[in-house]
Amino acid sequence: MKKIALFILLNCTLFSPVLPCQNLTLLVEGYDSGETSLLDSLGYVKKHVNYQSIVNEVDSLKSTCYRLGYIETKLQSLSRQNDTTFKAKLHLKNKFHTVYIYYDVSVLSKNSLEAISVQSNDRYFEVQFKDIEAVMAYLNAEIAKKGYPFTKLKLTDIEVDQGTLKARLKIDRDDQKRTIDTIVIKGYEKFPASFIKHYLKIKPEQTFDLASLKNKTEKLNNLRFANQIKPPEILFTEDATAIYLYVEKSKSNAFDGFLGFGTNEDDGKLEFDGFLNLVLSNNLNYGESFRLFYKSDENDQKTFEAGIAMPYLFKTPVGFDMQLHLFKRDSSFTNANQSYKLHYQINPKHTIYAGYKTLTSNNLLSNSTASISDFDANYISLGYTYIDLRMNDVLFPTDAMITIESDFGKRKTPNVSESQSKFLVDAMNLIRINTRNSIYARFNAGAIQSNQYLENELLRFGGINSIRGFEENSLYANLYGLINTEYRYRLSNTIYAHSIIDVAYFENDIIDTKEKLFGFGVGFGLLTNSGLFRFVYANGKSENQGFKLSNSKVHLSLTTSF
Repeated sequence: MKKIALFILLNCTLFSPVLPCQNLTLLVEGYDSGETSLLDSLGYVKKHVNYQSIVNEVDSLKSTCYRLGYIETKLQSLSRQNDTTFKAKLHLKNKFHTVYIYYDVSVLSKNSLEAISVQSNDRYFEVQFKDIEAVMAYLNAEIAKKGYPFTKLKLTDIEVDQGTLKARLKIDRDDQKRTIDTIVIKGYEKFPASFIKHYLKIKPEQTFDLASLKNKTEKLNNLRFANQIKPPEILFTEDATAIYLYVEKSKSNAFDGFLGFGTNEDDGKLEFDGFLNLVLSNNLNYGESFRLFYKSDENDQKTFEAGIAMPYLFKTPVGFDMQLHLFKRDSSFTNANQSYKLHYQINPKHTIYAGYKTLTSNNLLSNSTASISDFDANYISLGYTYIDLRMNDVLFPTDAMITIESDFGKRKTPNVSESQSKFLVDAMNLIRINTRNSIYARFNAGAIQSNQYLENELLRFGGINSIRGFEENSLYANLYGLINTEYRYRLSNTIYAHSIIDVAYFENDIIDTKEKLFGFGVGFGLLTNSGLFRFVYANGKSENQGFKLSNSKVHLSLTTSF
């Protein structure tokens, strides 16, 4: 019995085409030298561990030839040349560059073919052979967009007619068109329903399109008060389609404040200034936000703002904003500004708005001056905003932002009434060079067009949120433009350092001044358990002024979410 088993083992080892202990070589030849050269250029695998690997490689090579247009490729022979070498002979025959695909115009519209075919009619369309797989995937996606997610496409009746390759497109799809019947929120059940309809633009009875649905739900990550936990899931039943969205509520309330100090140029004493900015967002699960702002600076100027924004009013795509702005400069004057806006969100990044503003200013000086006077003003406001957020980046959550606003109206003083217009542009962009290095750039400009100007209506700028190295709101202008730049280096996910180079130009026609300003400095940001702490050290100078350390400003701020 043992001799029989040993004989069988030796026979299988010596004469079996499977040689597990040797390296086998595959050589492939074509019908002629041209075909052989082409097959060599395809880069097939020549070394194999067994015979089955060789068979698989030959099949793979035939499939590659089919995809290149040699659909008549045939394996003429696969023979063993010696103990370790096998030779395969293939005949590629003719190469087909194009294929004419016949289709049913009642199932597939001719418009769907414009992006993939250079020639089409109501019977067939022509495509490049090498693009067949991409074309089939494209057509499948186009049909799926129309509410048929389970569609299957294949080419049948393939034939060669007088050197022309022809095929028929067979489309198997459900008779019932799929629409969205139910939308279920998981995780944050009180997520405002108006945001599903108007922000995500998903609503019942909408044609089901999986690709579009995934793109829409990704916009949840751009919301400040919520984010998507995982991609949506779909439940298909015989006659209904349910969408499950997985959302969690995020910390969206924010407190922002800073403390600044510098040396008074007149008496050399240390002076402090600062502000607080409180934003309460989505506490009522409506998507609303409330903002409270207060600032007091070293120029004895005080600013108070309160505003509320209500999106999707009465379940419509229109939102409402209201704001009160109060400003007092020492004992010179006070300004009270009210604004009311209706905004329409085109999509999550683009918003347009229109509104109405009133401005009342009171002169507090006992001795009247020509530059300060009581007045009332009314304006019609038009504006546009764009914002691109990256909420998963805590240090730099905003990639780009643009605000453009124009106001048109009249200003009335006790003696005269005249037309005015105001313009504002505020834009920023963060250029991410790589994971550690980035460049921040911001452009901010404003202008008032009027026959005469009053000091208590001029635009105010300067400080940590404007041109750094200057006192808060210490610069008055009827026209100004400034550029903030920073080179930012991220040391880790919680800390970054940056440079400061600011340039500004402003005009004040009341005192006949045109001046250029510069700010230089350094800073850093540190993400702590309490929030983002920022430190800025900057020195400001005018065009004809040298640098003085006494003009340096230090700004500290803390932004926290809760």
